[in-house]
Amino acid sequence: MDETTTTTSSAGPLVPATKPEPRITTATMSPPSPVAAADPSMSGFDVAAASAEVDRDLMCPICMQTIKDAFLTACGHSFCYMCIVTHLMNKNDCPCCGRHLTNGQLFPNFLLDKLLKKASARQISKSASPVEQFRRALQQGCEVSVKEMDTLMSLLSEKKRRMEQEEAERNMQILLDFLHCLRKQKVDELNEIQTDLQYIKEDIGAVERHRMDLFRARDRHTVKLRMLGDDSTAKAWPSSVERNSGSLSSGSRGSLGGLVQNKVDSKGQPSSHGLQRKDSACGLDSQHLSQSGLAVMRKKRIHAQFSDLQECYLQKRRQVANSQHREEERDPNLTRREGYSVGLADFQSVLSTFTRYSRLRVIAEIRHADPFHSANIVSSIEFNRDDELFATAGVSRRIKVFDFSSVVNEPADLHCPVVEMSTLSKLSCLSWNKFTKNQIASSDYEGIVTVWDVTTRQSVMEYEEHEKRAWSVDFSRTEPSMLVSGSDDCKVKIWCTKQEASVLNIDMKANICCVKYNPGSSYHVAVGSADHHIHYYDLRNVSQPLHVFGGHRKAVSYVKFLSNHELASASTDSTLRLWDVKENVPVRTFRGHTNEKNFVGLTVNAEYIACGSETNEVFAYHKEISKPVTWHKFVLQDMEDNEEDNGSYFISAVCWKSDTPTLLAANSQGTIKVLVLAA
Repeated sequence: MDETTTTTSSAGPLVPATKPEPRITTATMSPPSPVAAADPSMSGFDVAAASAEVDRDLMCPICMQTIKDAFLTACGHSFCYMCIVTHLMNKNDCPCCGRHLTNGQLFPNFLLDKLLKKASARQISKSASPVEQFRRALQQGCEVSVKEMDTLMSLLSEKKRRMEQEEAERNMQILLDFLHCLRKQKVDELNEIQTDLQYIKEDIGAVERHRMDLFRARDRHTVKLRMLGDDSTAKAWPSSVERNSGSLSSGSRGSLGGLVQNKVDSKGQPSSHGLQRKDSACGLDSQHLSQSGLAVMRKKRIHAQFSDLQECYLQKRRQVANSQHREEERDPNLTRREGYSVGLADFQSVLSTFTRYSRLRVIAEIRHADPFHSANIVSSIEFNRDDELFATAGVSRRIKVFDFSSVVNEPADLHCPVVEMSTLSKLSCLSWNKFTKNQIASSDYEGIVTVWDVTTRQSVMEYEEHEKRAWSVDFSRTEPSMLVSGSDDCKVKIWCTKQEASVLNIDMKANICCVKYNPGSSYHVAVGSADHHIHYYDLRNVSQPLHVFGGHRKAVSYVKFLSNHELASASTDSTLRLWDVKENVPVRTFRGHTNEKNFVGLTVNAEYIACGSETNEVFAYHKEISKPVTWHKFVLQDMEDNEEDNGSYFISAVCWKSDTPTLLAANSQGTIKVLVLAA
């Protein structure tokens, strides 16, 4: 499924034409008209008119520029040499009077050339600077006495000294301004670093105190366990003494010998109780080694993403400190509570969830692709309300519903769907109703939005208002009868399952690739478009969007909400982006996967974002870290020997199982894997 792009007109955009600058000619440089000089009483307008008349006489009638290399015709007209020669190649007449003219009737006009050169020289001398005029005068042999030359030299020396002084002062001022700016910047950075160091110092103290509390609690628990163990040993000891004393009182040598033998045996061979203690100690040691290995791995993950984690910590800490500062300004009597700050607690949660997992492990796999049919791309995969069932759809024109527990717990070479529904067109998207368990909506390549009853395997409603392929459909999480769809016809439509026609229509300027309801509102919808933007609408007023989020360089293929105010988007520019729809700000950009032309899927939960890649890999990101936590490559058994063919497949759909580490992923060959985040 290649990304759709908006069509443009065949004619490209026109470059704005700029007005050409006029050529500098002697017409604009010529001296005042002799007529004006002779009659000072003439007005400025008359002088300008007379000068313009003279200027026109000096222009070539062919190129309408000042004559260059003037030549005179037999009929008395003057032209540029190249202009008249070029004209006579095509016609044998005078351009001014039309008389017969040949190349042999052209003569150099030396007088006009001389006049033009003098006029040009006068204009250049008028427009030249005083220094240039003085230089010309000296070159032309102007007489200057030694005394005058000394005066000029002293003036020039003083002028040079003054200019050098001013230049040095300017340079010093520029340098001083730069140093002041740099000092201010570094002081601000130092203040910020000192503030951050204070946060770190406070948090180290809080963590050390909490750590000591944990150690004390562990010691108390250990002492309690020892006391319980000692009590059980003390209760068991008298019975053995009584047995031994009874044996001695019998006076039997055999009994005594047996006791001695028992002692010897006890020295040579450990008792069963001793063996149990040793086994438990070995188990604790192996568990300790395992925990140590996990700790080392988690530290490595921290160092690998240290810069992102550092930024996350400081961002959360500063936000909390700023909010506390504002509260203290409002209430000066407010006392700060000792212990963990909210920012530190938030970061600890991020750190623990980020370092908890390092890989995606396959726990089940479904291969229901038809080997004789090339249309195996799974376009959409979704869990139902209770996460008991999941449905798949794609270009095979079938909606298949699987039982998740059967897929995971019953290994089989070929898992069969519990429900299968056929459609007339290729499917692009699925959305389960989060209130009505057996209801699911689909969108297809014909622009039809269909609501299905999974129990009866029949369509409940069919909406056919879209004029082109519908890419996306989504049920509202707060209003069970409402759903939204987006299409290549540049329209977003709101539907109600109780009505046969759309209840609202939003016309946009570009193809719609994805739509999504805000999970906390039935009025707010996010729309991803081929214009590279996300448009966030309030359905109560669709005349213009509430916010337009820009940053992607290509079409926005998916939008998903992590919470009521966090929105994730995917684009064919190979990035994911996180936005805050409440504050209308970008939060973070995620990079690592490859996505340039296909729909590769996007899914989110409270902490993690997952997407596919055109390298046939699934990538998982933590929402606070811009680089992937882990990834898993689909390696197909029958394609291992052919890397070229294996590389042509891509991940086409992904879906988290609510807020669990379990992930469904499907690729363009029709293979579905159940993956779980693991340490």
